[in-house]
Amino acid sequence: MAPLDQQDKALTDAGLEGIVACTSAICTIVGSQLTYRGYDIDDLAEHSNFEEIVFLLWDGRLPRRAELDKLRNELAANAIVPAQVIEALRRFPGSAKPMEVLRTAVSLLALYDPDDLDMSPEANHRKALRLTAQMPTLIAAFHRLRQGLEPVHPMAGKSTAFNFLWMLNEKEPEPVAVDAMDQALILHADHELNASTFSARVTAATLSDIHSAIVSAIGTLKGPLHGGANEQVAAMLEKVGTVENTEPWVKDALERKEKIMGFGHRVYRDGDPRAKHLKRMAQQLSELRGDTRWYEMSVQIEQLVTSAKKLPANVDFYSATVYTQLGIPRDLFTPIFAVSRVAGWTAHVLEQYEHNRLIRPRAQYTGPEGQRWVPVEQRG
Repeated sequence: MAPLDQQDKALTDAGLEGIVACTSAICTIVGSQLTYRGYDIDDLAEHSNFEEIVFLLWDGRLPRRAELDKLRNELAANAIVPAQVIEALRRFPGSAKPMEVLRTAVSLLALYDPDDLDMSPEANHRKALRLTAQMPTLIAAFHRLRQGLEPVHPMAGKSTAFNFLWMLNEKEPEPVAVDAMDQALILHADHELNASTFSARVTAATLSDIHSAIVSAIGTLKGPLHGGANEQVAAMLEKVGTVENTEPWVKDALERKEKIMGFGHRVYRDGDPRAKHLKRMAQQLSELRGDTRWYEMSVQIEQLVTSAKKLPANVDFYSATVYTQLGIPRDLFTPIFAVSRVAGWTAHVLEQYEHNRLIRPRAQYTGPEGQRWVPVEQRG
């Protein structure tokens, strides 16, 4: 960014677009390629699992078998939420929005974390592990409590994807459902310096604790311009209603210049590389359930919008169908985003601590100048 004293130049870029704010070895986007630690997302989505991704983001390499098994067991073992936090969840109003609950509950977790005030690298790594393990439990527990049901404990040795679906429904999920959830978690785990990750790093840069940094990230993700787009896609598909109504609905929306959710991206110009993987899972789940209506509507909408506006589908577009086919309520879509992204958030916080410098940008002043104070009686 140009120095503030160069008044003859544009001093700001709206939304900091194109501004490099830090260096990072975690994730990058070049064109339409997304990589975690140098591994292409297509390669990871096809061959990896969420626990491998967590290890990769934190440690900079893929785990060996013993390391992977250890991490999976540790995540399951640390997924139990302190009883005091569960009791707090019971007292939250049933009408509370899940993202509000998650933001508040993560803050509460800090009060009962044995490493709360320890800022050593080892303690921060343990806190990152607990946060990643406990986030799915918080969401599943609140969802069950608001239905008048008791929370369900995770199963030892099972994956994050398996345990989340198990804790949500108290029913062992089908392998294809676990695979779909696992893929969704992989694809959302990190995305370079997005708004919530930047919030987490800004908070961490003050040397505040890791729980505070993740609360900052959740609060940022809660905004509809960041998280929540897949919820809006689901709402749109409900409005469309039928496959037969899809083309007339889209044409009418385009004529009215109405925004059609799930298309285009601030960073990707030639398509979101994550979308095709969720499209495939949406098709598989829809065919397994014997209900392809939402998938067929989505395919038609994608074809019509891409043809008319040259905007490809993004990661949110087909994730709405995936989560719906998994039987997940719409208001849990964005919290699931957080279940995955906490792996990336914590990786960035740990990296920020390792090479910390306070993040303190400047603002271009556009207000009045040369003002003089006058007594209140003389003010017009």
